[in-house]
Amino acid sequence: MVRSRIAPTPSGYLHIGNAINFVITWLWVRKQKGSLRLRIDDLDTLRKKPEYVDDIFRTLDWLGLDWDEGPQSPDEQKRQFSQLRRTEVYNDFIKETVEKGKVFACTCARSEIQLHSHEGQYPGTCRNKGLPLHQPETALRILVPENSVVIINDIAQGEVKVDVHKVMRDFVIRRRDGIPAYQIASLKDDLDFNINYIVRGEDLLYSTAAQIFLANLYGQNDFGKTSFYHHSLLKDEQGHKLSKSAGSVSLKAWREQGRKAEEFYLTLSKMLGEKQAFTSLNEMLQLANLDFPLLINT
Repeated sequence: MVRSRIAPTPSGYLHIGNAINFVITWLWVRKQKGSLRLRIDDLDTLRKKPEYVDDIFRTLDWLGLDWDEGPQSPDEQKRQFSQLRRTEVYNDFIKETVEKGKVFACTCARSEIQLHSHEGQYPGTCRNKGLPLHQPETALRILVPENSVVIINDIAQGEVKVDVHKVMRDFVIRRRDGIPAYQIASLKDDLDFNINYIVRGEDLLYSTAAQIFLANLYGQNDFGKTSFYHHSLLKDEQGHKLSKSAGSVSLKAWREQGRKAEEFYLTLSKMLGEKQAFTSLNEMLQLANLDFPLLINT
């Protein structure tokens, strides 16, 4: 059975690009009579705000989206489903990596890395220093050897080969503030909740490669058999991807302006190349001549 998830991050108000990702996932799961989980990635307590969590539920309701597992309200998210409740699980996962001898400590700030790396890749500054793993303000990085090629099973592109050493060299698995990094938390959640179909923007292709690399390290080779769909990104008028942090137009603003979800679905049906204009999620599910993967015309 298809098992997928939508995984918003409460670091800003959701925008139309987020909504497209959620709707594509929902349509695929419902077409396949699968199961959909809501997972809110809320480990980053510095960027998370209650109003952003509330916005997630308001936006999903406005879009007409439902799900089979996960929280049904901000309060339930906080009490039962927060990733903070799984911190020990993530830390145990990290401990396994440490025990395999595949981790080293790094004290480099992001600004230092950017200063010494024109490509933005970690230059290996702390790789052979033998720094203590548990001192304050110290990140943990996974050793990624040269020629660490993984294969991504992408529904749109077929088999995609990525050399993780070239694109995500020695990536972080525990941040300098002690918080488990996204790659660890996302992978562990997908493994524990048996997710086998993942929809992501094309900007997360390298994150997918990093997570497959990690899964293989743990002997979880079946994760590489997961069906991924890395869809194209919606761009603003300047050709930049939409971003919550960059202040892109939010769906909260749409709602406050009195704009209805019908307008979003009309826009989406055009982007998907549908000849008929649809004004609701259920119309698209029942009547649209949808081929998967859905190709977004940006």
